[in-house]
Order: sequence, then C-alpha cells, then structure tokens
Amino acid sequence: MPRQSAPRNLSLKWLELLQICAQKGSLQAAAKETGLTVSTVSHHLRNLEDHLGVELFNHSRRPMVLTPKGKAFLRNIDDALQLIRIAKAEASAGSVSEASHLRLGTIEDFDSDIIPELAVYLSSSMPACNFMYHTDSSHSIIEMLRDRQLDLGISTTPSERLRDLQDRSLLSDPFVIILPKANEAPLSDIVKGRTKLPFLRFSSNLYIARQIEAQLRRIGISASHRFECSNNQTLMSMVSAGAGWTITTPLLYSRAKRFQADLRMHPFPGKSFARTLALVTTPDCSRSVVELVEDKTRSLISNRIIAPLCAEIPWLADSFKLIE
Repeated sequence: MPRQSAPRNLSLKWLELLQICAQKGSLQAAAKETGLTVSTVSHHLRNLEDHLGVELFNHSRRPMVLTPKGKAFLRNIDDALQLIRIAKAEASAGSVSEASHLRLGTIEDFDSDIIPELAVYLSSSMPACNFMYHTDSSHSIIEMLRDRQLDLGISTTPSERLRDLQDRSLLSDPFVIILPKANEAPLSDIVKGRTKLPFLRFSSNLYIARQIEAQLRRIGISASHRFECSNNQTLMSMVSAGAGWTITTPLLYSRAKRFQADLRMHPFPGKSFARTLALVTTPDCSRSVVELVEDKTRSLISNRIIAPLCAEIPWLADSFKLIE
C-alpha cells in the first residue's frame, strides 16, 4: 500500500521530534522522552521528510545519524524552536502565584544554608505549586536539565557548551588553599610538594576536580596525593586533623563550620582562578519563575554566606562575590 502523502503544512511536532531524535540517537529513546509510540515517532519523521522531499536521517545506521541535509536543516531550526518554547512558556505561565509545578535541582554546596530558606520562600510565593527538590553533582544536574527532568538547577557552569540550556551567573567562587592550623611549613613548599604533607583532592569525576587539575597543570605543579574524595566535609575533616592540605573554595569552606577552628585559608598562589555558580534553566521555564528564584537566591547567598565570611576573612571580598 503506498504511503499516505504528508499534510501540506509543516508541523511543529515534526520539528520537535526531529530535534529529539537527533539528540537521543534512536526512535525508542525519543518515544520514551515524548510518551509517544515508536511507530508514531517514525510516522511523524517520515511525514517531515516527505514534506521537505529529502532524507533527514540515514535510516540504515544505528544509532540514528543525520544526513548532511538533515544537519543543515536542524541547525537552521534549533534557535527557532527555542524561541517558540520560550514564547509558549510565557504565554501559558500566568502569574507566579498560578504556577502549578517546579522541579529544582541544586548542588549540595547550598543544601544547608540556602535551599531550606529558599524552599520556604517559594512555597509561600507560589501557593498553588507542587515542588520537587533534588540534590546532586553539577554534572548530574546539567544532564537532568538536558533530559527535561528538572526545570531549574543551581550548579557550577561547565566548560563545555550548554547547548539548549540557558544560564544566569550567580557567584564567583575563587579557589583557595586550606591548611591545618598547626602547620608551620611555608605555603610555597607545601604546594610544590617539598614537605611530607600530602595533597587531598576531590574525586576526578567532579567538575571542581577537573578545574583544579587543569590549573595545576597550567602552572606546572604536580602535587603528590594519597587521598581522593567526592565529599568536601570529609576533606575539611582530614585537613583539620593534620592529614594533608587541599584546594577548595570559600563557599565549600563556609559549610565546614565545625572544622574551621583547626583550619587556615590562604589565597591561591600565583595566578588566581575561580569557578562560576549559575542558575541554569530549560528554555521552556517561565521567565517570571526564573527571576523569582534568582532574586531570592542572590539575596540569600549575599546575606547568609558572603557577608559573614568576608567579615571574618576580609581579603576574600575582592574575589568572592555575586556576579552582576
């Protein structure tokens, strides 16, 4: 039986499914993401190809691969689809008080000082909203946003391009050296490995570890180490006990209050560097909701973290600050 001719008008659904299939690489993954059947996804893609008169995918390849014409077509519609999603979200969002659901992910750096108060504030500002809060690594937060499992996320800005996500920079969090308070060796000797005090580092799969290692390579330092950990509190505990030294940030240091009496913070020697924490959102998240979350988060970071820590360690004020 000959295939039914495609409708004359170009369908937005076809374009969205083209984009999803190109990202996921299979009809099955696209069907799972959209809640459609595999045959329905395939039917929409074929309609699009028939409408354009070209093959957009190489149908003999697995995973699915765009043809050169498919790549060119997708490149030209990517920005348009993003603008359409933003427009749809703004048109349907109404006021903040009418928002019905919000899924927010955050790195654990904020889960004790910021997120509880933010949750209370959002709950009162959005009375009709159902909330879901998730704590994870920056890498996982970004992946969940890309897979549309979250609406907003607070994370470290990754070095790679965010593609279809949008980010608003919040905080410049400079890297610093943390030593045991009882240590008497010169900082330069410790960093260059001239003492027996080992380097305690973050697990290599974390964004923060990659940034630290890249900077150490740039300045030609190869610090010996015998301990690697994904948990900042554990690192601070080890340093306070005199088991080594580490590189971390003021934000992470601020969370280790129980260990601070036995720690000393120093500026990173030589060329300074910092990580950027940002509010990352999907393009279809309401702008009014994003601005509400951003404004409150900035206020909490400034009042609960930056102000008290800079009062205690004044030299931090030039680098540990909100990004305007």
